[in-house]
Amino acid sequence: MVIWLMRVRALVTLVLLVSAAVVVPAGPASAGVAGDYPEFPYAPTAYTEPHRGQVHFSAAGGWMNDVNAPLYADGVYHLFFQHNPHGLQWDTMHWGHAVSTDLVHWTQRPVALEPGVHPGNLWSGGGVVDTANTSGLRTGSRAPIVVFTGTDGVSVAYSNDGGDTFQPYDHGRKVITMPAESRDPKVFWHEPTRRWVMVFWSAGGGNAAHFYTSPDLLTWTFASRYAADWLFECPDMFPLRLDGTGPEKWILSDASGEYVVGAFDGTTFTADRSGAAPLRMDEGDNRVDGSYYAALTFSNLPGRRTVQMAWMPGNRGSVWTGSATFPVELGLRTYAGVPRVTRTPVPEIAGLRTAGTTWTGRTLTADPATDPLRGASADAYELTAEFDTAGATASRFGFRLGVRPDGTSTRDVTYDRAAGTLDGGVLPPVGGRVRVRLIVDRGQVETFGNDGRLSVTRTADFEPGAYGVRAYAEGGSVKLTSLTLTPLRPAWGTGESTLRGDVAGPWRAAGGTWTDTADGKRGEASGDGFYLGTGTGTDFTYEADVRLDTAAAAGLTFRGNYTLNVDAAAGVMKLWRPGREIATAAATVARGRFHHLRVVARGNRFQGYLDHALAPVIDATDDTYAAGAFGLNVFQGAAVLQNARIGAPGWRQNLGGPWTPVAGAWTAPGDGLAGRRTGDGFSLSPRTGGDFTYEAALRVVAGRATGLTFRATPGATGHYTANIDTDGYVKLWRPGRDLATHPTAIVPGRTYHLRVVAAGNRFEVYLDGGATPVITATDDAYANGLFGVNVFDGSALIQDVTVR
Repeated sequence: MVIWLMRVRALVTLVLLVSAAVVVPAGPASAGVAGDYPEFPYAPTAYTEPHRGQVHFSAAGGWMNDVNAPLYADGVYHLFFQHNPHGLQWDTMHWGHAVSTDLVHWTQRPVALEPGVHPGNLWSGGGVVDTANTSGLRTGSRAPIVVFTGTDGVSVAYSNDGGDTFQPYDHGRKVITMPAESRDPKVFWHEPTRRWVMVFWSAGGGNAAHFYTSPDLLTWTFASRYAADWLFECPDMFPLRLDGTGPEKWILSDASGEYVVGAFDGTTFTADRSGAAPLRMDEGDNRVDGSYYAALTFSNLPGRRTVQMAWMPGNRGSVWTGSATFPVELGLRTYAGVPRVTRTPVPEIAGLRTAGTTWTGRTLTADPATDPLRGASADAYELTAEFDTAGATASRFGFRLGVRPDGTSTRDVTYDRAAGTLDGGVLPPVGGRVRVRLIVDRGQVETFGNDGRLSVTRTADFEPGAYGVRAYAEGGSVKLTSLTLTPLRPAWGTGESTLRGDVAGPWRAAGGTWTDTADGKRGEASGDGFYLGTGTGTDFTYEADVRLDTAAAAGLTFRGNYTLNVDAAAGVMKLWRPGREIATAAATVARGRFHHLRVVARGNRFQGYLDHALAPVIDATDDTYAAGAFGLNVFQGAAVLQNARIGAPGWRQNLGGPWTPVAGAWTAPGDGLAGRRTGDGFSLSPRTGGDFTYEAALRVVAGRATGLTFRATPGATGHYTANIDTDGYVKLWRPGRDLATHPTAIVPGRTYHLRVVAAGNRFEVYLDGGATPVITATDDAYANGLFGVNVFDGSALIQDVTVR
């Protein structure tokens, strides 16, 4: 974690003040509330701002620094990072989150860890996928993602939904406490000892890496301490095979990319060259105000790959500060008897390449006419070259980048033949040849020499319009054995940031403007606007949540041309296709709240359901289209749509519908009913009862409480509610009075079964199938009323709601 507090704050302030690129002032620091978690506080962006890298990840908005907990889970690469989403300076650290299916196309996701929701200092740390569930934290079919954060000790948070939300373990209690300044835990599995290992930096007794071990990620035992003056914050630790097939060696590195090679037995690290100065993975500006800092390697990668990303502090623009390096694959090769880490761009870069141009056998001199690149221009590209230095007479040669129309350049990458350096880093020729590979992305330049022997990461003063690239030689000639210039496609816009569901993508707009918001996909159109996935279907159940803001109507598009929508202006549900309104039916439709729409298509028959009603509102037939794409629709205004799913398990309940939200946002993510509210929120069914057994499976996702509401008045001003509360109890209450409480641990993210038996003025509340009630109470306030559900100061998921 980059936190030398006063020094960093002063330095960042200075950088921002002198940077002409930053034209939007930093916003105030901000912590969130559980009722709004996870937040997505980003203004819409097409990622085309003048200084924005096109193949390097940067946050949609706000400040970014250290890479945190990069990992691979269920086919998805996760990149977390230190983040202030509310301003352009370091302040009030959150954990930002981005995902990719190929390591190169990244999609911004909602904030993962948020102050005000997750306790403690949410500073840098690592993460793992607990595939064997050693922690016992798994609650469903997915292996939990477990991350580690905090200062002067380590706290744990975990996710059972693929990283969408995280719960603090034991209310944020530190599983390790250090009396001295410490931070930046990195965790990995050590197979020979069958233990998890944690390494973090501490200043206690001088700079050192402290090692702890654990069988379960939650209970840790001190193992050893490796002291080194050079070692400062953000340590990483990983094994590499020497020369590909040789013995396994362990690398211990710090934030600046300095490292030593040695052995690790599961408890103690021993450097191979005791007392020797550390080596450097990268020869760029490796400091907090530079271009490379706080690198981490990915956890849980398939095979034996070791992939690394780092923070690039120097990249900034109008709405963001900081970016990440392009992911590289690490190796360990012997040079002049010394093992050194190599860095090469991941092969997945091929997914960004367009058609390149190759030249061979050229001789480069000071005469511009010998430059094969004359006239070439690009703002994001890969450049590979091989120079024959054996017969060269040129003293210096290389590439001029960001060339202006007058021929001057913003950045040069030069090989100095006398010094044997490429861009300032030592690079001896191999067999009389020097191989150079550049990734140039506007103001971000990553240079790799001789197949990763040298890595130099820098940021440059990018000037929009200065896109030229040239090859040059000074003081003589050099043979350019081969040269390839390959423009790179932008890596943005292939995933969905906030639209949840299982419709295959990528999605595309077909009319209207579609942007990401915290609540889902926002569409706005003057007429009809459509947002279409690539998934198609014939017979199916398709559903989504729809909130009309200013729109007259919005809904589900299926088989490419049918649309089922709700129309607030007309007060109807409508099934239509181009040229025909197939069916309409009266419906209660309100703006500003989510309605749940579901269509069942079987052959030429279509049934439309609204707000979890058990009977269809529309039942009609049409033979025009037998198959086609799934999508979303908005008409004459703006609407937000969410949870577009095909054949999801759905929300199971037997109380009928339509359900009516009284307060809070209520949606159906596919595996239950989700509620979110600061304060008390209710959703009420149309069914009433006096004496009954009422039960459900309840889960607090974030925040405080959720429960069953019964004998409620239509506006929920009067009701009984039995809930589970993460403050540590089950409670039966009504407005103005707590009737009874039962102390018990309620863990966020875990599902609890709650059952209420009501007979006259007597109420019994049962927890998790117990034979004996945990609460027995009497009260005469309400004899009959509506059934419903409740959420309080947070978010919850509710499933299997039944009454008998």
